[in-house]
Amino acid sequence: MNEIFMCKPIKPKSMSDAFFEKCLSVKSKRPKTVIDHLLTYGSITTEELSELYGYDHPPRAIRDVRENGIPLETYRVKSPKTGRMIAAYKFGDPSQIIAGRIGGRKAFSKEFKQQLVDYYDSRSTLSNERLEPRYLQIDHRIPYEISGNDSAEKIEEYMLLDASEQRTKSWSCENCKNFKEIKNMNICKECFWAYPENYNHIAMHPQRRLDIVFNNDDIDIYDKMDTLSKENNKSVQILTKEAISLYLKHKS
Repeated sequence: MNEIFMCKPIKPKSMSDAFFEKCLSVKSKRPKTVIDHLLTYGSITTEELSELYGYDHPPRAIRDVRENGIPLETYRVKSPKTGRMIAAYKFGDPSQIIAGRIGGRKAFSKEFKQQLVDYYDSRSTLSNERLEPRYLQIDHRIPYEISGNDSAEKIEEYMLLDASEQRTKSWSCENCKNFKEIKNMNICKECFWAYPENYNHIAMHPQRRLDIVFNNDDIDIYDKMDTLSKENNKSVQILTKEAISLYLKHKS
């Protein structure tokens, strides 16, 4: 990890005192690191978050800032290192500050996670795959940025996901119009990412999703499908859809 010089934050001339005080009120290390960088340099990229501060999942650090009620604007820039377009962030519209969001989401206790593990039978809520508890992470069904809710009393408001699923959900939610603009909890309640058990859209798109995990003896089935997909120059996903379609036609 590289080092970067960070002086004591100084209020930018164009920033209001109220916005600056809101920034200074954030004390948690990860969001404070992002905020201090923005106050000093005006913007930050996913590349900088990774290389300067060691954040393997940069969007998580950005969400930490937003969860503290501080608006950020996302835009695209060309990476000076790779030439590829990457995400960059700067402070957003001060009128979008969310009052009462100081400290962001709370850390969950081991006891609460165990309650969730027992409730969901140590399964991922998205794939229904049973995993060791250490591989499962607690996630709000409705994103914290929209619900603002950390009620550890209501187990049904949370789900368990593995790290990969959580990253996929985060990316999809953060690119959803409801997440960025509308912020309607009822829209989230009908979304796959919040309630995969009963949904009618995925991030406001009329889609359906099926996650299939192949374990143990099932892996041989997947390997055969993978071989067939390559022989037919089709993806495993398309081949699976075709196989299901043929099965349903045969049954009808």
